[in-house]
Amino acid sequence: MKHIDSYDFTGKRALIRVDFNVPLDDDLKITDTTRIDAALSTIRKVLSGGGSVVLMSHLGRPKKNFENKLSLKHIVPYLSHVLGQEVKFADDCMGESARTLSAGLKPGEVLLLENLRYYEEEEGKPRLPETATEEEKKAAKTATKEKQKDFTKQLSTYGDCYINDAFGTAHRAHASTALVAKYFPEDKLFGYLMNAEVGSLNKVLREGKKPFTAVLGGAKVSGKIQIINHLLDKVDNLIIGGGMMFTFIRAQGGNVGKSLVEEDLLELAINTLEGAKMHGVNIILPVDAVAANAFANDADTKLVKSGEIPDGWMGLDIGPESVALFDKILMNSQTILWNGPMGVFEMPAFAEGTIQVAKSIANATQKGAFSLVGGGDSVAAVNKFKLADKVSYVSTGGGAMLEFIEGKILPGVAAIEE
Repeated sequence: MKHIDSYDFTGKRALIRVDFNVPLDDDLKITDTTRIDAALSTIRKVLSGGGSVVLMSHLGRPKKNFENKLSLKHIVPYLSHVLGQEVKFADDCMGESARTLSAGLKPGEVLLLENLRYYEEEEGKPRLPETATEEEKKAAKTATKEKQKDFTKQLSTYGDCYINDAFGTAHRAHASTALVAKYFPEDKLFGYLMNAEVGSLNKVLREGKKPFTAVLGGAKVSGKIQIINHLLDKVDNLIIGGGMMFTFIRAQGGNVGKSLVEEDLLELAINTLEGAKMHGVNIILPVDAVAANAFANDADTKLVKSGEIPDGWMGLDIGPESVALFDKILMNSQTILWNGPMGVFEMPAFAEGTIQVAKSIANATQKGAFSLVGGGDSVAAVNKFKLADKVSYVSTGGGAMLEFIEGKILPGVAAIEE
């Protein structure tokens, strides 16, 4: 696999899969430019190396071939501004504008293609009415897969080399993220963002120094059980917070009131605790919680033991004893992975536990630990509390990061590495 730093882009058109799936307001203005900003170093590398750039991305989940609110033309003004040059726009990624503009690109120029997902061939999934029969669904799926081959081949004609810099979609085997790479057997590479994401995850999961502590939060055990199982032979400590903690506490006989519990996973929780013992992993559950009598910021609250929540009350954050317990473990860790908040941090009344854990991770990082934060809510938390630059790496991946941690092969990564 070639590296972007050693590749000669002179006179070449680089077809780059980026993740410009950014939020837009009612006026179709970008409200968070993080994903665009993350791709700039790769784009600038190609341009400074004497090449031109063809950018392709999806935006949202279109239900038809054109939806104005999901057009990537709304990205052009900001992209032109940050690159300091006019960005050309092809109003149809399969149309004449894409063919003509990509063919005529001169070194130093940038072209953005219209939303890939206007075409069902990008995802390889047919758009069918709800009334479609099983037979119709099967026939449509076969037809779409065939059309996807032509779609992918057409995309490949827009570049002389292919760069995947969209880690957020690397877990999808879509035309632009995995399939197109085969047309560039000697000229496919990761962009800087993909290199950083894959490198940081490997540093944690395969090269992490001991002690290794994983902090998992969020609402449900069901969403994290594969991660837990995959981490058991890697971590020394597994801290569990958020709503998912109550399924474990209830499984051990604790009273959790109206707290979120997945009753059908109680046995699984016990098996997980037993499995952790067999692996010599220290699972740490919160010892106290902030309980509320309603799911509201202005609800009445009280501090209780995590396994002694009164009937009619629900745990919505971890308490100070848990914070102190977690801090002690984190400050003695050399590698830290954090995915998921400790409570309902969107409500100020229940944000303290997440804030304090974020600060502990930042302090441990300053002391020399390598820390990786990933998953939408965890990333939102470190950004909200202005701690993103105090941890080693903040993953943009979301679902891709979770699947990587679960041990799954990501098609977008495999297509470049093979």
